[in-house]
Amino acid sequence: MRSHAPIDLLHRGLERGVASYVVETSDGLALHDCGPARTLAALEAGLAERGLAFADLRHILLSHIHFDHAGAAGAIVRANPAIQVHVSAIGAPHLIDPTRLEASARRLWGDAFDTLWGAVTPIPEENLHIVGGSVLGLECFPTPGHARHHVSYLHEDGTLYAGDSLGVRITPGSYIIPPTPPPEIDLDAWELTIEESRRRAPARLALSHYGVFDDVESHIDTLEATLRLWARRVEEGMGEETFTRLARSELAASDRELMPMYENAATIGNCHSGIARYWRKRREAAGS
Repeated sequence: MRSHAPIDLLHRGLERGVASYVVETSDGLALHDCGPARTLAALEAGLAERGLAFADLRHILLSHIHFDHAGAAGAIVRANPAIQVHVSAIGAPHLIDPTRLEASARRLWGDAFDTLWGAVTPIPEENLHIVGGSVLGLECFPTPGHARHHVSYLHEDGTLYAGDSLGVRITPGSYIIPPTPPPEIDLDAWELTIEESRRRAPARLALSHYGVFDDVESHIDTLEATLRLWARRVEEGMGEETFTRLARSELAASDRELMPMYENAATIGNCHSGIARYWRKRREAAGS
């Protein structure tokens, strides 16, 4: 029997931070996103609760290559070399040779990298597949904005596996954080992603951070409004401290009891940094 329930990867020991989903495809079972290597034990336990093991999986569908979504993929392939990994053309080279990706992440996270994400294992090229418009019976389409290598998958049952493209919202909460950390935030591309996702009229959204939501139209509208609000605040010169304090106040007013989980899934200060970098690059481009 099909279930949309996420597997809770218990990232950093907290519930409802990072999710993986078991997806029925035209070629057997797949995982949508697999989390970081640090949470492999929780992923195995979550699969076992469903009567499954890595040996029962045929595919991994990656939304993008950030370590909280794809970090464990290499280790899973090592455990089951038959598993095939599907990813965007931009992301694929960084999974074959993750050296640059890991170095960039280590600059951002410093000594916390290993505790947060764990070991990074390359994926053999023969296990990787570049996604197109259809992947194993699911519609696949580019959803940049959070990252230029982000894609989303729409199942025939109406579930849109949206990764980070439609925000961070911790079930059963209502607040939506646009995850905008550096270095690749593109607000123009994100507006197009929102429109493409809305146009497909999914029945429900499966978010990697965290859970499944049926109020699709209001969710997308709220994400779009918050993304524009945050972009305007930063463009008008609001500093990180004020931005973070205001956003945390708004989050507390909506879902105070879920704040530790929201803040485990998305660091609001980093969100300011990503938007500020976007506007700085826009000004530099206009000046040149």
